[in-house]
Order: sequence, then structure tokens, then C-alpha cells
Amino acid sequence: MAPAYPIRPVSAAESRAFYRVLEHAFNATYPTELELEHDLGITEFDRTLAAFDHDEMVGTAIALSLQMTVPGNAAAVAGVTGVTVLPSHRRRGILTSLMRRQLADVRDRGEPIAALFAAEAGIYGRYGYGAATAELDLTIRRGEGTVPVPAAAAGPGGRGSAPRLRIADPKEATAELAAVYGSVQRGRPGMPARDDRWWEHLLWDPEHRRSGSGPLRCLVAGDGDGPRGYALYSARPGWGDDGIPAGTLQVRELMATDPAAHAAIWNDVLNRDLVGEVRASMRPVDDPLLHLLADRRRARPRLADGLWIRLVSVPEALTRRRYACPVDVVIEVADDLLAENAGRWRLRAPGALAGGPAAQHAVSCERTSAAAEVTLPVRALGAAYLGGTRLADLAAAGLVREERPGAVAALSTAMSWEPAPWCPAGF
Repeated sequence: MAPAYPIRPVSAAESRAFYRVLEHAFNATYPTELELEHDLGITEFDRTLAAFDHDEMVGTAIALSLQMTVPGNAAAVAGVTGVTVLPSHRRRGILTSLMRRQLADVRDRGEPIAALFAAEAGIYGRYGYGAATAELDLTIRRGEGTVPVPAAAAGPGGRGSAPRLRIADPKEATAELAAVYGSVQRGRPGMPARDDRWWEHLLWDPEHRRSGSGPLRCLVAGDGDGPRGYALYSARPGWGDDGIPAGTLQVRELMATDPAAHAAIWNDVLNRDLVGEVRASMRPVDDPLLHLLADRRRARPRLADGLWIRLVSVPEALTRRRYACPVDVVIEVADDLLAENAGRWRLRAPGALAGGPAAQHAVSCERTSAAAEVTLPVRALGAAYLGGTRLADLAAAGLVREERPGAVAALSTAMSWEPAPWCPAGF
């Protein structure tokens, strides 16, 4: 029997029809042609999916081929985006069909992990995705943000001297930005690698996306050995009725390779003339800025979910990453969409520091008939995968069940990681 809403990839010739579905679903207001041309730079048409009602496209989903840092390693990840159903076709099972088909395609490509940013947080848990990273939105007002250079930055082995700061054209400084980003990315779970396509995508700065701000600008921190940090930002001028400057500086991205550069960049952007408020979105939950401010409440941090992770292959995903301490535990996984993940698995790992680099590759995850020690849905395993969401917290919420006393604490500790996972930009 033919499916009610057949699903297939679309061709480049169908891109406008595909994009129209996205516009309807996301209530888009941006110019269609400009946005479509921009998105084509990263679209992989063999990884698009569209659902059809006869000849009409009524649902969409996209996957992007990414390399992402995971604890102690890197992994191939399907970056899921553009998931929509036309308002006229909701509640017909189209989204579920798209998710099932996409997960099967990701599995067949050999990618053990899928990741997404959720437009609505209530949707994706039922498809096995768990909230794996958190992020902060910060708002700091004029006069509240002088940042001292931390004394520890000048210690042995650190680049403790204050860097030289300069304003640069973002596109002309791309090589320096990429060097800093790559250095940070290699050590922090959740961050995808960026090639030239992705830098071009990130630095795109059309006027219709500025929300009244000026053009994207760039501050680079460096010394004779090269770049050490950067901030990408824009500013919107403004004045209060009292004549006091009330401009807003929006930090789009800020990266630094050492504490002195981090402090210097923040000190610069927080003390600009004619700026009444600095806003920074999608910051890591462990941003050192919170410890440097004299009054951390002045950052007005607002916590939100960030990256959602779905394990497409439980054994491959669990053996790809490293563990903070030795662990040997039998987990029983429930997965309603990918039956091959369901069942009991014995996870054994020596710990990140045990036995040197060779031992780090001794992680194993194999099927077993032994009794389960921890029982959990694949969603919980995805939430904990990058080391930021603790399994012990999920167990306290009743989402993970402990079958052997102490097993949850052991697995939770082993899966935790420093630094906290973070994905600094959506996809």
C-alpha cells in the first residue's frame, strides 16, 4: 500500500518550492531569494527530504554532514535542520514519518549521532533526542562590566601578557578567526568543525538580518605568536529621553584561547562609548566572565536549552567518546524508532587518564545477556552524551532507573566532562 504522504529527496530545481514550505512553517519575513541563495551554500540535496500530498510539498527535513567534537574525540554527526510541516497538514503523522525516514538515512550513512536545535522544545524528545547542552543569554548594562585580567593568567605555561586588540573586517580576518575557533573547538564537546563554506555562512550580514543594528564588526586579540581571540558584534545606536547614550552592542560570537585574551576582549566590548547595554546570546554555561564580574548578577544570565543529541548507533556513539573515569556497567536502552539500539549493552572504559593514549581506545560497548544495572530511554543517553547533562539528575527526575545500587552514580561520573559542552551557533 502506497504511503499517504510519500517522502523523497528534492533536487536543486525544486529548491524554491522546498523553501516556501519552510517560510510558511516558520512565519518567515526575510526576502525569499536572498535567503534561498544563502542557504544553498550549505544545502546537500541528497540529504533533503520532502513529504508530498499528491504534487504539493507539505513537509521538509534537512541533514547536514558535520564533524563535531565529543568528549575526548570527534565524530561524524548529522546536523538536523529545516524540519517543518505545513500548517494545513499538521496532526497527520507527517512529522513522525519524516523523522523515521531521516533517522534511517543517517544510520545507513554510518553517522552514529544526530543533533539539532529545537524551535519548540516539546517536540523532539519523542523521537529520541535529549537536551545535551545548555546556553546563557547575558545582558550587562553600562558601568557594570569592568573585567580584571585574572592573576592566574600570568602563571607558568600561560600566555599571560595582555594581547593587542585591533578592529578588523570580519571577512578579511577569517583565517585568524578560524585559527582561534579551531583551537577552542578541538577541546570543547558540541562544537562542529567549520570549513570555508561555514565561515561564509556565519559571516553573511545582509541588512534585513540586522534588526536595526550596524554592520557586523570584528575585534581580534593577538600577539607576535598569532591570534588569541576574537569577538564578532554589531551595535545599534540609541539615546534616552534624558540625553544619556542608550546604544546596544550585540555580541554574536566571542572566542579566546587563554584567560588573558578572554578578559581583554570582554573588557573592551563592555566599556565601549555610547553603549548603554551589551547583550551576548548562546554563551557557554561555564563562561569565565561570570567569575570575573564583581557582581555576577549584573550579567542577568538566562538559561536555555541548546543542542539536542540523538544516538543513532548506541554502541558506535558510546565507543567514539572518552570517559572521565573507569566504568564497567550494563545499561538497558529503550528505543522505539531504531530497534537495533534497544536491549542491554555492557559499556567498559578505562577512563581518560588511565594507561595513557593507547588505553583511551580500549572503550567497548557490546551486547550482553547480563542483568541490567541502569535502565534508560535513548533520549536520556543522548542528553548525557556530551558530558553536560548528568545522568544522576535525570535519575532524580525519574527518567533513569537504577537496578544496582551505585550504578547510576558511576555511569554519571564517567560520562561527565570538562569543559561543559557548547555549540556557539545554530545550523
